Amino acid sequence: MKKRTFLATAVAATMATAAFGDGHEPTKVGFIYVGPIGDGGWTYEHHQGLLAVEEAFGDKVETMYQENVPEGADAERAMTQMALQGADIIFTTSFGYMDPTINVAAKFPDVKFEHATGYKRADNVSTYSARFYEGRAVQGHIAGKMTETNKIGYIASFPIPEVIRGINSAYLHAKKANPDVEMNVIWVYTWFDPAKEADAAKALIDNGVDVVLQHTDSTAPQAAAAEAGVISFGQASDMSEFAPLPRVSSIIDDWAPYYIDRVKAVMDGTWESIDTWDGIGPGMVKIGEITDAVPADVKAEALAMKDALADGSYHAFTGPINKQDGSAWLADGEVADDGTLAGMNFYVEGITGDIPN
Repeated sequence: MKKRTFLATAVAATMATAAFGDGHEPTKVGFIYVGPIGDGGWTYEHHQGLLAVEEAFGDKVETMYQENVPEGADAERAMTQMALQGADIIFTTSFGYMDPTINVAAKFPDVKFEHATGYKRADNVSTYSARFYEGRAVQGHIAGKMTETNKIGYIASFPIPEVIRGINSAYLHAKKANPDVEMNVIWVYTWFDPAKEADAAKALIDNGVDVVLQHTDSTAPQAAAAEAGVISFGQASDMSEFAPLPRVSSIIDDWAPYYIDRVKAVMDGTWESIDTWDGIGPGMVKIGEITDAVPADVKAEALAMKDALADGSYHAFTGPINKQDGSAWLADGEVADDGTLAGMNFYVEGITGDIPN
């Protein structure tokens, strides 16, 4: 088991002291992270959101966080500890924290909880996520245009709708760009394990894949791609240290505006339980710089798709689309509804292999 640490920044502690001295107690804001803040991906970007909260509110907030918290009983203990330490709002930033969040929230009705990527809410529990599948559409287009072997690979974390949506979106748009494309998916059953992620990337590359996408949190697949001379995409964070090759673009999760807005709502007494699912348009999903390794015409097409997704003139799941078994899902021009996307548990036609239980 990874060592569990509880950290509150020295800056936040200093701010808290100053605030207490003024007689105004700061709002205490907590974050529970599934990985380390230095993962270069998912947790790194959530922590950037914490830093943005500190910058936005100064001595009006006191922040705390715990990293490397496993999804399960340890998560409940970490949340309980944070609530007992006086947190006013706690952000729990991984899908597997869903039930622990609900359980702890029931014991602390005066504490506000925000759960990332889940779907269970309560009077004091909000949910929030990003439409990552929009970014996958842009990546898929680039992947389909740039593959020379006609084989693209996807490193998948857990078989939950969020991940399945991304696989389907990437494949559909790669297939539109290149009808000969095949996709290989490897499930690693972890969000952050550099060794497993690297092994998965190497296995895909050994199987002839020359474009690697990932829904895991470390930069290990980027390193494996660089060594093999294949193309990759940054996940959750820009991962620009691997540009211009192998990383030719990225999906960036920008949580800062949301975190600032929700902390402010606690401060001014307007916080209420809501569900938020934003994409490229509102800026929660960003497309990292498309490097010059991508041909100019492909880059232009990808940016046009990004703009169309942002303004709503294009939806990443627009029919005709069949399910993997060949049955009709979306008719020509029909757009997927959010309910189906939120619970997506099937591959689209053309992807081989089964979704594990």
